[in-house]
Amino acid sequence: MAARGEDEAAKSAYLELLRRDPTHFSALNELATLVYAGGFRSAARTAYLQAVTHHPGSKIARVNLANLLREENDSDGATLHYQAALAIDPDMPEAHQGMAWALRDIDPARAHEHWQKGFTGHAVVFKPYRGTGNGVPLLMLVSARGGNIPTQSWISDRQFAVTALFAEFYDASVPLPAHAVILNAIGDADLCDTALLRAEEIVARSSAPVINLPARVRLTGRAQNSRRLGGIEHVIAPRIDARSPAGLLADDHLRFPLLLRKPGFHTGQHFVRVESRDGLADAIAALGGDELLVIEYLDARGPDDMARKYRVMFIDGKLYALHLAVSAQWKVHYFTADMRDNADYREEERRFLVDMAAVLGTRAMAALERIAATLGLEFGGIDFALTPDGSVLLFEANATMVVFAPDADSKWDYRRRSIGDAAAAATQMLLSRVDAATQAPAQARAEDYRSR
Repeated sequence: MAARGEDEAAKSAYLELLRRDPTHFSALNELATLVYAGGFRSAARTAYLQAVTHHPGSKIARVNLANLLREENDSDGATLHYQAALAIDPDMPEAHQGMAWALRDIDPARAHEHWQKGFTGHAVVFKPYRGTGNGVPLLMLVSARGGNIPTQSWISDRQFAVTALFAEFYDASVPLPAHAVILNAIGDADLCDTALLRAEEIVARSSAPVINLPARVRLTGRAQNSRRLGGIEHVIAPRIDARSPAGLLADDHLRFPLLLRKPGFHTGQHFVRVESRDGLADAIAALGGDELLVIEYLDARGPDDMARKYRVMFIDGKLYALHLAVSAQWKVHYFTADMRDNADYREEERRFLVDMAAVLGTRAMAALERIAATLGLEFGGIDFALTPDGSVLLFEANATMVVFAPDADSKWDYRRRSIGDAAAAATQMLLSRVDAATQAPAQARAEDYRSR
């Protein structure tokens, strides 16, 4: 049933099996995989933990749990289970890949060894296809070091037969896997320059249409974006410079407060506000690394002293309102904002989602259109606030924006249509690039996916 895409029936069968045998490994592992794919991370973690508890010698259980913990930024927990998997099988590629991630900041030399063991000879991964008939063959370019576009909500394994290719480790002497369209999912220009350079070479070998040309993504680093997008009319972008720790400490002309960020991270990781010079050395030491981004602090608070961050996606030439986060903190992310407990903020977000143009105004809408046109990507997003005169106060604009579904709580029902519209538009963007013989039936499948 799972192989046919009958997920709910498969879940029921696995749960019935676990009722009879609570330690059954395959049921625990496969149930966790299914519920994780559906966005239920807590349930997936519980099932993976049970699989590890009852089957501590399973390298698969260890790596699956570690991968989930890694995505939840539990580095210590993930590392523990990657190490356990390697103790069971010292040659397991997936465990080496995970260890490389865990060590990339604290021990780059050992991380490099794990990258090599994890991806050499394993640069191409064929994802399971669970649809009927032939899926649309999609080649997805990804980076082994992270910084990839999250695509779970808009690339369905019932529509697309996906082959993932890790660009840094692909052997150019090997023919490319069969594909009708290429998605360059390498999205972080600050982290993935090497991968993007290799991706440019890869797409040059194919005549298939490409979403998000690597050469354009390479121009979207935070510092470069601040310079070129800050020149757009009615866009206010903070000044961003890449500096060494020593250079920062020796600079007597810094203006406080300022923001420090480690390149290549998102969702608020390794990102701090420094109030005065007295706190600079400690902040630099805590972040670590050979280079940091120094970001001018721009106050995004409104008259109520709350900070607001709007997210608008641009997909195939059109803007889509995705969310509004309202927070008492300067570092605004939807999952840490004050939306869940404040009905007034949810109503404010609902108005934005229903009529983005009316809420933002003509000045901001025009600025957002110019930002998207300047970046020249088919898929990406813009995080920003509004100034009192209706200009865009830019936080970031790039390809690595997440389109994530809200949980099942009915209080989020007002968000589901806009998120579904963005996901459906991204799906249709891919399908529209496929030749006419495939496009007609595929379009119908896209509408079915949207309705689900």
